[in-house]
Amino acid sequence: MRNLFSLNSLPVGASCRVEKLICQGLTRRRLLDMGLSEGTIVNVLMKSPAGDPTAYKVRGAVLALRSEEASKVLVKLL
Repeated sequence: MRNLFSLNSLPVGASCRVEKLICQGLTRRRLLDMGLSEGTIVNVLMKSPAGDPTAYKVRGAVLALRSEEASKVLVKLL
């Protein structure tokens, strides 16, 4: 799929653009409410010492997403 990756697979320091959400229902609504819509730029800031959750910068705000949630976001590297 056109070099798409799941958000949880990116290393710290990576920048990407949201291409697609692969979820439905409440999970999709929650991700959209956090600003993770198509075309949004996301920067991977840091991972917790245990590896989950990971902090992302989205539209000027810092969000913490668990790996399970971030796996539903398909992105393209910038």
